[in-house]
Amino acid sequence: MTLTSPRTKRRRLSRRVVTSALAILTATGLAGCTQGAMSEGAWGETGDLTYWMWDSNQVPAYQACATAFEKKNPDISITIEQFGYDDYWNKLMTSFVADSAPDVFVDHSSKYGDYASRGLIENLDELVEKDNIDLDQYVNGTVDLWRAADGHQYGMPKDWDTVAIFYNEELASEAGISAEKLGSMTWNPEDGGTYEDVIAHLTVDKNGVRGDEEGFDKTRVETYGLGLDDSGGGYGQVTWSMLAGTTGWTYMDEPTWGSEFNYDDERFQSAIAWWRGLIEKGYMPPLSQTVGTALSSKMQAESYAMVTDGAWNINTYAKLQGVKLNTAPTPIGVDGERASTFNSLADSISASSKNKGAAWEWVKYLSSPECQSTVADAGVVFPSLSAVGDTASERFAETGFNIEAFTTHVDDDTTILFPLSENAVEINALMTNAMDKVLSFSTEPSSLTEVNKTVTGLLDE
Repeated sequence: MTLTSPRTKRRRLSRRVVTSALAILTATGLAGCTQGAMSEGAWGETGDLTYWMWDSNQVPAYQACATAFEKKNPDISITIEQFGYDDYWNKLMTSFVADSAPDVFVDHSSKYGDYASRGLIENLDELVEKDNIDLDQYVNGTVDLWRAADGHQYGMPKDWDTVAIFYNEELASEAGISAEKLGSMTWNPEDGGTYEDVIAHLTVDKNGVRGDEEGFDKTRVETYGLGLDDSGGGYGQVTWSMLAGTTGWTYMDEPTWGSEFNYDDERFQSAIAWWRGLIEKGYMPPLSQTVGTALSSKMQAESYAMVTDGAWNINTYAKLQGVKLNTAPTPIGVDGERASTFNSLADSISASSKNKGAAWEWVKYLSSPECQSTVADAGVVFPSLSAVGDTASERFAETGFNIEAFTTHVDDDTTILFPLSENAVEINALMTNAMDKVLSFSTEPSSLTEVNKTVTGLLDE
């Protein structure tokens, strides 16, 4: 097995490159092709396979899986190539156009709909049926996220994630805020509930005055009670979804592959208005201050007392030097429950692969108990296989974090499936632009009503 790691730096995805690549696919006639027409590869059972990933933290675990796989399958070799997140998608689209796509690659639920509709990835239904793979063995929801609008399976689930609050234990202690209080916070869009109370009290200006104390100077903040990653675009996965999701609002009119978006819903816009209001009050930084900065870096510098972030970053926060962090669950919302987006990555097979038979053996192994156990033991993600979930939780718990902050959503069924749609790149680009304007106070949350018409219209194209 060979491993290459060209770049790992993450920055905002270049939508221009991805959209241009999609345009090229359309211009060359590939966008309208059926799955059968695009399957120009071959079903070779042996040979060299290229496997692409973007998360450098996961490479060692999957390298171990590849080594074990090659011992069992000496006629198949695996070359792992890892690229930073943004480079990854740009390079993948370019490889599709150039007919040099990897045999197998880690896929994202927000991307594969476009790939499937253009015939760029394989329908796995017959392979799953042929090998009698029990899809019920995977965590509920992980398989559903990989059934496209046509009802077919285009990826084998590899992991799952939810969102929780990372907080600075020392800053919380200085503020007199206990772990119990953080674990029982409530939220509503009217006054923010105890969640806003905590955020305000954790906010401190350069004179040492807290956000809920007289004399607080919101123009000279030393530590913001709540950090900000970005505007959240159309997903708000680690920003606003855990709030809006408790109001009865849903991304679309169906859990997956709906026919219209719901960004015009008053409940959604009220949640966004409250969230944006934290900037006005000085409790959360302006959007302009977040460009080029990572949440983890701001937490390490104690510029933020709390952030909402995904399970995929547990180890990133655990390794920060000079600060002691922990995790708390998202607040209990309007409906009396917590909420979190639920997403699952999967492994997909390129339709142009010349060794799709071998590629399937590799994909099958990646989602097997053997490889999933290896990944669970590495403590880098929550694997999709239910049977190894406890192992992953135990490894994550070794960080000292409250891992139940993430697993509670799965245990209590308070997850919201990541929204699935075709033309997702264009839709999220429009929503990111719109949400950036809202969070920059250039427009009001009510402006999203008109934007909703535009993005819903893209579902019909």
